Amino acid sequence: MIIAKLLIRTKPLTSLLFLASLNFATAADIPRADPEDVGMSSERLQQINTVIQRHIDTGNIQGAVTAVARRGKLVHFQAHGLMDVDNGRAMDEDSIFIMMSSTKPVLGVATMMMIEEGLIRPEDPISKYIPEFANMQVAVLADPAENISPYSVNPNDIPEYRFVPAKRDITIHDLLTHTSGLASGGLGSAIAGRPTLDANPTIASEMPKYGSTPLDFQPGSRWKYSPGIGLNVVSRIIEIVSGQPFDEFLQERIFEPLDMNNTYFNVPVEYQNKRVVIHDRDMSRFFGRPPTTYFSASGGLSSTAGDYLKFEQMLVNGGELFGNRLLSPRSVRMMGSNQIGDLYRGFSRNQEGMGFGYTVGVTVNPITSKARRSAGAFGWGGAFGTRTWTDPEEELTAVIMLQQPYGPAQYDFENAVQQAIIE
Repeated sequence: MIIAKLLIRTKPLTSLLFLASLNFATAADIPRADPEDVGMSSERLQQINTVIQRHIDTGNIQGAVTAVARRGKLVHFQAHGLMDVDNGRAMDEDSIFIMMSSTKPVLGVATMMMIEEGLIRPEDPISKYIPEFANMQVAVLADPAENISPYSVNPNDIPEYRFVPAKRDITIHDLLTHTSGLASGGLGSAIAGRPTLDANPTIASEMPKYGSTPLDFQPGSRWKYSPGIGLNVVSRIIEIVSGQPFDEFLQERIFEPLDMNNTYFNVPVEYQNKRVVIHDRDMSRFFGRPPTTYFSASGGLSSTAGDYLKFEQMLVNGGELFGNRLLSPRSVRMMGSNQIGDLYRGFSRNQEGMGFGYTVGVTVNPITSKARRSAGAFGWGGAFGTRTWTDPEEELTAVIMLQQPYGPAQYDFENAVQQAIIE
């Protein structure tokens, strides 16, 4: 992607730091401190601005919003580049980003709430709540000796196959850790075809369709990402046990207590002009469509850097923010701990030093993982470039909001944050 350099300039720092003048809720709700007061270097934090501007100037990203807090204090919050390239509109601190899979950790917190309240257990079979998921079938190659991976299949060239019974039911744990085999891009997914939503769909109305999908592998036998369905099944279970629609549950139980006033499944009309317009991408899927009735836990939210910093700050605080406790510290540790041994090998299948918790990736070994985080740090990101994480060892939270999935920009941000820690 090449973006005109002349249009993309970072706003003056003085205008970006005047957070108190904003009417739109931002990360200013987390108290600000001088970086040195919380063991970080002001000079080194400026490297964030340098590296993000470098990627803007080379045309790899159109803009970003970055935020960092340590020991409960905000030490960096800045907008960079443009939110609308064609119209030359500068990125704002309160710009609204399409979160894609960055939505998933919110579902993780909602699930931990239900576990805490004894309404569900991780080991529960999902057929206990949704009968359509009983007696699932697994798609396997008709000829196991055939030199084809059943875990990554071209839907236009499906090999001969057969079905075998699942050895056990899918559990909530399997869905939260992407070890269920449901809709994870393998042979079963190719046979089922790309799911299409009915008119005015809801999570509830789509469950029978998902329950008829053959699995890609035996539950619990491997890690493979279920990008768009697996966690939606968990959100339906939350609806069942809580007695609330999923969107209302999130609003009442998470967004309002955390003062996440700018996080939406349907962005209000009056805030549409705050949405980042992604350069060189058809936005008709996201803009100008009727409000959704399908509240996807897998990737349905739009939000701001300030709101997601609050979400991460709640986690690093052990489940509490602004005097509101969402989870116990033990539940946060459970969510953010490696739950699947050595099954996690990432999307590349050769990732080392990482594990997977409940909806989040977990740094197990910072050296072998090549992560710019401490052991025990956890978080996740979205396909359009958003990424947030919590680092309990350093009492640190960080957010980078992009709308171009450019890995080097994410890495350079993480590296700059880590190198700014001086004590």
